[in-house]
Amino acid sequence: MFDLDLWREIFQSINKNRTRSLLSGFTVAFAILLFTILFGIANGLKNTFAEAFVDDANNSIFIRSGNTTKAHKGLQAGRRIQFKNEDFDYVKDEFGNKVEFITARIYKNAQASFRNEQNNYSLRAVHPDHQFLEKTKIKEGRYINQSDLQNRTKVVVIGRLVEEDLFLKTTALGKYINLNGIQYKVVGVFTDDGGDNEERIIYMPVTTAQHLYGNNDYIDQINLTYNPKMGYDEALAFSNLLTRKLKDRFSVARSDQRAVRVRNMAEGTKQVNALTGGLTVIILVIGFGTLIAGIVGISNIMIFIVKERTKEIGIRKALGASPRSIVSIILIESILITAMAGYVGLVIGVGVLELVKPYLVDYFIKDPGVSNSLVIGATITLITAGAIAGYLPAKKASKIKPIVALRDD
Repeated sequence: MFDLDLWREIFQSINKNRTRSLLSGFTVAFAILLFTILFGIANGLKNTFAEAFVDDANNSIFIRSGNTTKAHKGLQAGRRIQFKNEDFDYVKDEFGNKVEFITARIYKNAQASFRNEQNNYSLRAVHPDHQFLEKTKIKEGRYINQSDLQNRTKVVVIGRLVEEDLFLKTTALGKYINLNGIQYKVVGVFTDDGGDNEERIIYMPVTTAQHLYGNNDYIDQINLTYNPKMGYDEALAFSNLLTRKLKDRFSVARSDQRAVRVRNMAEGTKQVNALTGGLTVIILVIGFGTLIAGIVGISNIMIFIVKERTKEIGIRKALGASPRSIVSIILIESILITAMAGYVGLVIGVGVLELVKPYLVDYFIKDPGVSNSLVIGATITLITAGAIAGYLPAKKASKIKPIVALRDD
């Protein structure tokens, strides 16, 4: 295998038959090129879908209230449905075994300042479980805890960019920030994969906001995550049950779509998984169809090559070459051409994906690319096919008697 003369002979054969070698390599390179581009685009679409859900837990359910649009049980349309702490407790207690994490939300805008720096930010009052629904990552300090809720503590957790805006080069942890004229202690700084907007948010205990901003028990929204052991269908059935129960609790008509709105991430996740699954199947069919076409092409070319070299094989045998050495020459040549062409196809495919990457964002294809293992597997498949394609006719040719081979036209 590592005989220098053998390799020199193989390269001489490739150089002597450049057109034949180029045709063989082109078939393989084109197959790997298409395979790489197709799977790269498919992965780009998957990345787009994954990014859309990166900011929230995949098993989240969001419960919002609005105004009734239909009269029901003697009550007029246009009523404002207002959630309160008791409604939060109702959901938590009634569906405890189906709920993983649960939090309320109160939305406010706040003018925040520290020394000479100030800016406006979104303020959210939440429960401790909110950290897990929002996938918040604590950079420094801690998140809001149960003690903060019980004591209505004036503490906040701020986003990374809030810290950069107001505190410049100093750390915010342990310092006091002014929100709408009230001093709050910064107990934590967080980061969020959802982007810059999510890192310009300030969180405080929900009870603190209720006490200081209205002195009531109102909440704007209830968010929860369902038990992760539930399947998609179970999760959707749970959100439907939740919707019915809440509509009955507030005397809202079942057909009223605006008074109580429940959005289940399971529905979107199920649709996305179905879409990406179907797309993967289509790409696999097309991709492997391309590989099969490449295998057929290299097989036909190798059969022609062996046929073309029948007299050469006869001369080698007449000079004492063993059948094994004849098979080795043809087999290694086939593998070498396939491997080199596959690598070229891979490089071109990756290059094309990198070149068009900025333009594909407009078509919802983000960071298209392929895993090394997938492309290497496809290349090995073609190399194996090339080896088999070269071996079978070479083995057959090596058994031909020299006199018969020399008479071959």
